[in-house]
Amino acid sequence: MVTSADPRLRETLASIAPGTSLRDGLERILRGRTGALIVIGQDKLVDSLCTGGFELDVPFTATGLRELAKMDGAIIIDSNLTRIARAAVHLMPDQSIPSEETGTRHRTAERIAKQTGHPVISVSQSMQIIAAYVGDTRHVLEDSGQILSRANQALATLERYKLRLDEVSSTLSALEIEDLVTVRDVAVVAQRLEMVTRIASEIEDYVLELGTDGRLLALQLEELVTGVDTERELVIRDYVPSRRRSRDPVELLTKLEQLSATDLVDPSAVSKVLGIGTGEHLDGAVAPRGYRLLTKVPRLPTNVVEGLVDHFGTLQKLLSAGIDDLQAVEGVGELRARSVREGLSRLAESTILERYV
Repeated sequence: MVTSADPRLRETLASIAPGTSLRDGLERILRGRTGALIVIGQDKLVDSLCTGGFELDVPFTATGLRELAKMDGAIIIDSNLTRIARAAVHLMPDQSIPSEETGTRHRTAERIAKQTGHPVISVSQSMQIIAAYVGDTRHVLEDSGQILSRANQALATLERYKLRLDEVSSTLSALEIEDLVTVRDVAVVAQRLEMVTRIASEIEDYVLELGTDGRLLALQLEELVTGVDTERELVIRDYVPSRRRSRDPVELLTKLEQLSATDLVDPSAVSKVLGIGTGEHLDGAVAPRGYRLLTKVPRLPTNVVEGLVDHFGTLQKLLSAGIDDLQAVEGVGELRARSVREGLSRLAESTILERYV
């Protein structure tokens, strides 16, 4: 499966996903059982590796691609997929470039992709498969039905993980209000957020490959993961120790992403990455700054949230602050102070009721 960390492969797969003109042309070639070798991109290096054939420079169409594939030789398309530059050419890649392919067409495709850096598509006449070569990567396109089946399984898993995430997140909010948060509680929420993010990333890859066939899947995914990225940042900003605190939590999020699946299920490994404790300190108390709760107060600008957190330092001080105390913060007038005070009170009441009723 394609990985989110490979942008060139993702870009290529998006260009040959169901619903695109190129995919239509490739499927026509498959149905015609003729096979094809297609280079996406033309420059001096590509031209130097071509011999024979015809220079065309005609508009790209799916039907035109199918007709040209009836001839022997490769087809050269511009990188924008708007024009067919050459057809029926014989490609002469550097023979010293290593290749594990045995078929002539696939071996040539792999070497051209490595030598030129352009994506190369190979359609197998005998095996009836479409393979994309991008750099050192070979990716075989699958039937939309097979991809959709796996995607639906992943979506069901995501729904279960999201439900569990909502539970531990609500528990953390209640513990924050009661000032009973431990390192373990924070690690479990960060752990679940990362798990949901990883599954969502896998489904995004399926959506990419499905093209127009993945529209409903994309809508379901968006509904499930809305707000998750923001929540990840807020947890880090709330709990990372001051000595490691940064306005940009990307570095710690990257470290969480690099944890192996085994380490991710271990709260002590997660807490170590966050810098809030190790295995023997999982039951130690920690205090939130208040970012998570303040962002739930309606119509509260980001700069005001920052000002409140900087002024009070901890959530407990924020919860006990009166209207006069809140007004001491720059940008907080009487009306906004009352709004913050009432908003925090309502959140505290609803969160506690949710937990114990």
